[in-house]
This record gives sequence, C-alpha cells and structure tokens, in this order.
Amino acid sequence: MKALLKYREIWLAAAIVVLIALISTRFPAFADPGNLRQVFNDTSILMILALGQMVVILTRSIDLSMASNLCFTGMMVAMLNAAHPAIPIPVLIVTALAVGLVLGAINGLLVWRLNIPSIVVTLGTLTIYRGATFVLSGGAWVNADKMSPEFIGFQRAAFLGIPVLSWIAILVIALFFILMTRTALGRSIYAIGVNPTASVYTGIDVGRTKFIVFCISGMIGGLAGYLWISRYVIASVEVANGYELNIIAACVIGGISIAGGIGSVGGAVLGALFLGIISNALPVINISPFWQMAISGSAIILAVVLNARGERQQGRIILRKVEAA
Repeated sequence: MKALLKYREIWLAAAIVVLIALISTRFPAFADPGNLRQVFNDTSILMILALGQMVVILTRSIDLSMASNLCFTGMMVAMLNAAHPAIPIPVLIVTALAVGLVLGAINGLLVWRLNIPSIVVTLGTLTIYRGATFVLSGGAWVNADKMSPEFIGFQRAAFLGIPVLSWIAILVIALFFILMTRTALGRSIYAIGVNPTASVYTGIDVGRTKFIVFCISGMIGGLAGYLWISRYVIASVEVANGYELNIIAACVIGGISIAGGIGSVGGAVLGALFLGIISNALPVINISPFWQMAISGSAIILAVVLNARGERQQGRIILRKVEAA
C-alpha cells in the first residue's frame, strides 16, 4: 500500500473521486454513471491532445502549435466534406492524420536540423498555421448546414452504449500506453528527458527522436481537428484559440514534468479528466466564470508545486529504476 501511494496517479485518481463526491453533495445526479460517461466523452479530445503533448514534453520540448494544427486540419477536412460530401469518413480521418503529420514534421525538422528551441519554433508555427487557416478559408466559416450528416454523426454513433468519440480516445490511450511501456522509442523518449547527453552515448539519436515525437503530436493534432469540428459543427479561424494552454495544463496536472523524463500515460489522462470534471461541474453548481478560472488556475499552480517537490525528493523515474536494480 505504501508503495502504491508513491505514484502520482493514485493521488490524482483519489482527488478526482473526492472532487466528484463534493460536487455530488450539491448536484447528486453528477455521479450517475450516465453523466460520468458523458463527462469522459466531453473530455476525450483533451485527453487525446494531452497524450500527444506528453511525448513532446518528456523530451524536454514543448509543442505550442497543437491547437493551431487542430484548427488548420479541421478547416481542411470540413471544406473537403462541404465540397465533396461523398468522401468516406475514414478517408477524411486519414487525410486529417496526414495533414497533421506534415505540420508536426515541419516543427520536428526545425528543431532537429536547425537546432532551434522547440518553444521558439512552435510559437512561430502557432501563428503560421492559424494564418494559413485564414488563407485557406478566406476567413469564411463552414457551418453545420454545409457538413454531411455522416461527417457530423460518425463520432456520435454509439457502440456498446458508448459514443465512438470515447472509443477513439480509449484506442489512442491504449496505443500510447504500448508506445511508452513496450517499445524502444518509448524508452528513448524517457531517456532523452532524463539526460540527453548520456542518451547520445547509449546510441540514441536525440534529434531524430525529437523529430518523431513532433510527428506524433502533429498527427494527434490532425486527428483532434476532425473530432473537434465534427463535434462542435463549426469550422472557423477562431477554433480552439488558446486551447494549447488547456493541453499543457492537463499534462502538468497529470504529473508530466516540464523538465522532461517524468510522466505517464495514466497521468496525462487523469490530468485531462480532472480539468474536464471541473469544466463540466462548476457551471452546474452555479460557480461564476471568474471563480471557474480561479479554481482551474489554482489547481494548475498546486500541480506545479507538487511536481517540483516530487522531483526534488524522488529524482527521475529511470534513475529510480537503475538504483533499484
């Protein structure tokens, strides 16, 4: 039991349970399985994006352009659907993944080949991708009446009583869990975050690995582009404006260290779920928008403080494993 309590995910899961219990005292229906299933579905896109951001942060980098990638890709597939409604949805999803991959690869190449800090690269592409969305659309919107019923309805369809959007999130979570715990790439990502110099001596190509993680985050941004537009049924230049802060906040709350090397898939998912519960619950119990922002901000600051204390006391995850061996 004492060993289990060392894991940040256990504390975060307990905090989520306590949060749900507190909210239920004011709004008992909040804890109903159907409502919790809806909260998970509402948070699915944030979970997916947080996982993409997680692999970047673990390598001591950051991707500020994910929301702009989402906006551009979402606009592209929405315009494609509006112009050619007969294109199957799987083809549109593959297109979104491919476009997102290209945008992520641009970030990765600039970081890898030109050795530019990721925060500078993605701060620039954040603006470029959103500007490209304006150029692509001419500033026009794509509304629900221009989208095909299949485009809107795919993620809303239910399988075993759960929306397809939730199933997509579960699939992405499973894939990231396998990537981070069962593959050489996952171990390389952690190793680079712990010590980039030592990683080079162990044969890891740090630049190439960073390029790959930016490609992954780009594909995730592209996937989220289709999911976002089809969920909120409107594509515009303002879509997901500023949402990159929510993505990073989910990672930080989930225990993903901004210094790299520390974090897990479970932490990123729970961090996103924590934010999702707050955003769903506070309006229900009549908390004013000002206090909603204050509570969310306080949770982020508390998470950063806990992360900093945890890193000082415990060291990096791979070093702990080596010491224990």
